[in-house]
Amino acid sequence: MSPSQAASDRIILCMKWGTKYGPEYVNRLYGMVARHLRGPFKFVCLTDRSEGIRPKVQCLPIPELKLPVGIPERGWTKLTTFEADLHGLQGTALFLDLDVVIVDDITPFFEVPGEFLIIHDWKRPWRITGNSSVYRFKLGAHADVLAKFRREHEAIRAKFRNEQAYLSDEIHQQGKLQYWDAAWCASYKYHCIPTWPSNYWKPPHIPQGARILIFHGVMNPPDALAGRSNGNWRKARPAPWIAEHWRE
Repeated sequence: MSPSQAASDRIILCMKWGTKYGPEYVNRLYGMVARHLRGPFKFVCLTDRSEGIRPKVQCLPIPELKLPVGIPERGWTKLTTFEADLHGLQGTALFLDLDVVIVDDITPFFEVPGEFLIIHDWKRPWRITGNSSVYRFKLGAHADVLAKFRREHEAIRAKFRNEQAYLSDEIHQQGKLQYWDAAWCASYKYHCIPTWPSNYWKPPHIPQGARILIFHGVMNPPDALAGRSNGNWRKARPAPWIAEHWRE
C-alpha cells in the first residue's frame, strides 16, 4: 500500500471459528489495534459465532472452503480470506491471528510497499515458508490462490503441511512474496523467553523493535501471563506485562 492511499481503506481482518477462542480474544485484539494503529480503520471478524463480540467489530460469515464432505478443513479455512469478493469489502487487509499481542505501533504494516507481505518463519529461515499470523494483501487480488486450492485440494494437501506453506509457495512462484522487517513480528516462544538456564530466573521480555508478539505452539497469552508452559520446549516464568497490552 502506498502512503497516499486513503486510511479509510485499511481493514483489520481476523477469523474465529469453533470454540477454541472466546469472544474476549476478538475484543482484546480490537482494543490493541485501536491503541496501536494511527488513523481510521475497519475491523472485521470472519466468524461462525458472533455472540459476545463488541459492537465496533463487524462480524461476517466465514466463506465456505467448498471441500468435499468429510474432508477436515483445519487451518486451511484461512485461505477463504482470498475470496474474489469477500462480502463486498474493498481496500488493503491486514490479517491478524486472534492470539497475537500487539505491543507497539502497527501503522507501518500498512505503509511498507508490496503486493503481499508475511512473517518469514523463524524456525527454518532458509525456507520460503511464511508464518500467516500476520499478512497483508489487497482484498480480491489473490483469488487465484483460493481457486487453485479448491480445484487441486487433494494434491495440495498431500504436498504442503498447512495453509501457510501452500500460500507462501504459491505467492513466491508469482514473484510477489515479501517478508516483514524481521524485528517487527517476534515469536514469544523463540524471542521472548530467555535462553536456558536463565529462563528459570529471568522473566520473558519484549525484544527490541518488536511490534507484534506471535504465539504459536502450546502457549497462548493467558498462559504466558501466568507462566504456564503447557509442555513448551522451554519453561518460562510469568510475564505480568502481558496484561498491559492484552486487554480491551
